[in-house]
Amino acid sequence: MAFDIDMIKKVYATMAERVDKAREIVGKPLTLSEKILYSHLWDGAPTKAFVRGKDYVDFAPDRIACQDATAQMALLQFMQAGKPKVAVPTTVHCDHLIQAKSGATEDLKMANTSSAEVFDFLESVSNKYGIGFWKPGAGIIHQVVLENYAFPGGMMIGTDSHTVNAGGLGMVAIGVGGADAVDVMAGMAWELKFPKLIGVRLTGKISGWTAPKDVILKVAEILTVKGGTGSIVEYFGPGALALSCTGKGTICNMGAEIGATTSTFGYDESMERYLRATDREDVADAANQVAAHLTADPEVYENPEAYFDQVIDIDLSELTPLLNGPFTPDLSTTVGTEMTKKATENDWPLQVEWGLIGSCTNSSYEDLSRASSIAKQALDKGLKVKAEFGINPGSEQVRFTAERDGILELFEKLDAKIFTNACGPCIGQWARYSDPKNAPKNSIVHSFNRNFAKRADGNPNTHAFVASPEITAAIAIAGRLDFNPMTDALVNENGEEVRFDEPTGWELPPKGFEVEDAGYLAPDEDGSGVEVIVSKESERLQLLEPFLPIKDEQLQGVKLLIKAYGKCTTDHISMAGPWLRFRGHLDNIANNTLIGAVNAFNKKTNFVKNQLTGDYEGVPDTQRAYKAAGIKTIVVGDHNYGEGSSREHAAMQPRHLGVAAVLVKSFARIHETNLKKQGMLALTFANETDYDLIQEDDTFNFVDIADFAPDVPLTIEVVHKDGSKDTIKANHTYNAPQIGWYREGSALNVIKRENAA
Repeated sequence: MAFDIDMIKKVYATMAERVDKAREIVGKPLTLSEKILYSHLWDGAPTKAFVRGKDYVDFAPDRIACQDATAQMALLQFMQAGKPKVAVPTTVHCDHLIQAKSGATEDLKMANTSSAEVFDFLESVSNKYGIGFWKPGAGIIHQVVLENYAFPGGMMIGTDSHTVNAGGLGMVAIGVGGADAVDVMAGMAWELKFPKLIGVRLTGKISGWTAPKDVILKVAEILTVKGGTGSIVEYFGPGALALSCTGKGTICNMGAEIGATTSTFGYDESMERYLRATDREDVADAANQVAAHLTADPEVYENPEAYFDQVIDIDLSELTPLLNGPFTPDLSTTVGTEMTKKATENDWPLQVEWGLIGSCTNSSYEDLSRASSIAKQALDKGLKVKAEFGINPGSEQVRFTAERDGILELFEKLDAKIFTNACGPCIGQWARYSDPKNAPKNSIVHSFNRNFAKRADGNPNTHAFVASPEITAAIAIAGRLDFNPMTDALVNENGEEVRFDEPTGWELPPKGFEVEDAGYLAPDEDGSGVEVIVSKESERLQLLEPFLPIKDEQLQGVKLLIKAYGKCTTDHISMAGPWLRFRGHLDNIANNTLIGAVNAFNKKTNFVKNQLTGDYEGVPDTQRAYKAAGIKTIVVGDHNYGEGSSREHAAMQPRHLGVAAVLVKSFARIHETNLKKQGMLALTFANETDYDLIQEDDTFNFVDIADFAPDVPLTIEVVHKDGSKDTIKANHTYNAPQIGWYREGSALNVIKRENAA
């Protein structure tokens, strides 16, 4: 039986009425995305048609999911909100704080020792406030959510950018910062700009070596890392119907890499099969009763150009396996000849040292079974594996079932390391090197979602390529980036040339799923007696103090902290890896603020000019000097600033240290919202070329900040060292309530005031 089945039935009970009303108001057939959005309005039944990409809308999500790294800050904020219990079903999943090193047993034991304080905190907070808790080792949040909580037609938010994975089960599931989650936990509306809609029509059928992963790798090539910003991507067509549910999840998962608000598929037989296989017959039965409302109206898919803002066509029969990377998930290369040519031209290391399978993107039973069919061939054909293997199962249910069915044994016979059911190398939790910064240039292939520099192992010289699990397995066995398993032969231990057959696998386990201990702890019905203790001496956890509002007079004489050059993701602003241990201690983790951003004036990282002394120092050190002097600062950046993870630390850390404004060419959606929530100015150049006017010793005066208002650009006077000045215009997307967040210091301050009233 499903979790929260009564809530799911309640959603379905009102869906028909709300969808019919929305169709009447909009005046035309509806996409699936619109049906879900209009049926989850905070005010209930729709009363107006919203303008895509313009109108801010209040929504009522059905549930919240949090992973341990971001849950700490989210729950520390919720503790300030003054509520006895979360208002909607919420879960916490411990998957980020487990380092991959020796193997599952030893690594989990080490994590339970080294992060005991954090796990105990999360467990006690969850117990106190009515939150479901998934223990370390239970699995990766998004796979666990897909197996237990996701349901067609639902709306979910999660404190991780890959929350979008649940679109594989027909949800509108959106990654947010912790402050957004706090709003919903506290029983308030969740605000989102009504998204634009991108339709992806899939025709043909995947076969052979091509996998669902190749669909999203192709979409990433087409749209790039920012092409989906502000949009929901809705997949449809006969090719979509032929995909498995977990395959759909993979495609939706990596929608985060194109900046999409979320991605989704209409309810179909593969979703019903998955629901029934994961012991949710009751959800499948309920979904079947409203199935017509869990996909788009027929007219939409018959004439998509009339209903979507953009339509992309992909013929799955013509799609070939792809490798995306290095250093960005949208640089797409066809396996084989094209990769050989491109790798040679760009001096990418052709030898592959590791093949990594798993992460929230590709760690299902189906993924492991298809990759294991390649592993079995290597054993049967007498091939010696040239690269090392690492496997991260998606959940304890997947791991237990895969072990029962002999899948993991095949990898173990190839000397693979079976890591914990956790994120591991995908988020930098990989103890690969003792000195990552000085590690050698190398290539790895993985089935993860992101491959930014230093992302997996901390080594800036690791060239990481994203591929399907089966291609990852084949290339790891061959040990060559230029290997094409569809055409190339390998020499086995007997000196014979052998070739791989096409991969095979199971959509769902033939014997069904099985697990002894899934790792779930239900909260007490009444948690009022539970005490949550945070030591003042702790280096891992720190109770929060409210941010003070930034006064208008503080925005005169603002100093430039850093002008970031090129790609500046949340990994650059607040690194993961070893820094994850401080995610619950704002002051300690602030010591990594912007240390990965490239200074435009010297092309170095963590090396900026302190205008007070003239010396060059690390970014956090320089910023702390400005804070001690009572001087506010500004960060200047390039396009798609803050892409990647939803981590709100990338906003809270600069805010804590005294950064008042971030001025860039364009923002990634989640990061822009996070900055707003923390009471900062998130601004974009009205004229992008003004980025070039900013000099190293500049001071900024916000001329008309007293008149800060919706739809009115701000005027900034930039004073250069020689006394000359430039006046620039800065656009913003603040509405009146968001300006209220800024004026009161943060959105949380507003929540506290309203709760106290």
